[in-house]
Amino acid sequence: MTDLTAVDATLAPAAKPVSRPARPFFSSGPCAKPPGWDAAKLATESLGRSHRAKIGKTRLAYSIDLMREMLNLPDTHRIGIVPGSDTGAFEMAMWTMLGARPVTTLAWESFGEGWVTDAAKQLKLDPTVIRADYGQLPDLSTVDFSNDVLFTWNGTTSGVRVPNADWIPADREGLTFADATSAVFAYDIDWTKIDVATFSWQKVLGGEGGHGVLILGPRAVERLENHTPAWPLPKVFRLMAKGKLAEGVFKGETINTPSMLAVEDAIFALEWGKSLGGLQGLIARSNANAAALNKIVEERDWLGHLAADEASRSTTSVCLTVEGADEAFIKAFAALLEKEGAAYDVAGYRDAPAGLRIWCGATVETADIEALGPWLDWAYAQTKAAA
Repeated sequence: MTDLTAVDATLAPAAKPVSRPARPFFSSGPCAKPPGWDAAKLATESLGRSHRAKIGKTRLAYSIDLMREMLNLPDTHRIGIVPGSDTGAFEMAMWTMLGARPVTTLAWESFGEGWVTDAAKQLKLDPTVIRADYGQLPDLSTVDFSNDVLFTWNGTTSGVRVPNADWIPADREGLTFADATSAVFAYDIDWTKIDVATFSWQKVLGGEGGHGVLILGPRAVERLENHTPAWPLPKVFRLMAKGKLAEGVFKGETINTPSMLAVEDAIFALEWGKSLGGLQGLIARSNANAAALNKIVEERDWLGHLAADEASRSTTSVCLTVEGADEAFIKAFAALLEKEGAAYDVAGYRDAPAGLRIWCGATVETADIEALGPWLDWAYAQTKAAA
């Protein structure tokens, strides 16, 4: 094991650890594949076939059924597979449903800011914007729920999440739109408080990118059927047909052609999650990973959490501060880890404060988080000595 007393660069550089994480995949998207994943294990009978053929529709519907089961989603909520990853799903929701009421957007990281830009500059809705700095959560008690409200459940680039849905009233007048891409399958979500939710398979499930998932509650469906947007809608955003919700979209009849290989990959991950006990099994794995990383942080004076408040700290995309580090330092730090095959893609998001970001979602093994600690010591000492 690395001698922790040697981490301070005023002393001798830390010795290079002998053991590496078995799977050094700590990227926050696309994320690590489920343990035991192998391309040869994916079902391939649907490949080369039309997604409109019985086999394609059956597999798409099966993936939707698995997601419903895994998320404990009530029958009142519909699930659709849509183009464009989480971004496409969220923008589809915005373009098709906003404009009926005033809009409030919450932003405490880069993707939340993206929804602010869309609402203000693209849809020109003059939204009320409630912001907080990276690492902080805004005062949720100030949100006016007579408005439609847009927020990220888990800020992937800031490591800040909403602790729960208690701040959302049951008798709200507006709709709630939750960008939940790094939250689903990692937290208990009160679906009675969420009218629209979006995510992609590439986060907690470790699936392939390119496809988004759109979840609609009954109030969102009512909005779609009773509100006509003031702007044109591209074909890939259209959820209505002859004045009614296009129900086929929520039964596996996708708007455009999906990758059936990506669908099979998602099915593999969902079946893996189900084998662990479902949602609670995945949550337990994420929590164990986050706890292991927190132990590493607490044992080192030079590491800290960007999200200071534990109650709103992410257990999936954990963002860390590094004492004295700037962007160049973090770039060199992360490059050393990658060169050694000890950790891939751990530099913080480009718009966030300089630091590290380590994915702790369910597809990561806790033993690999624990094995990462000595490598962080070594890379910090090496980078500091070279600065």
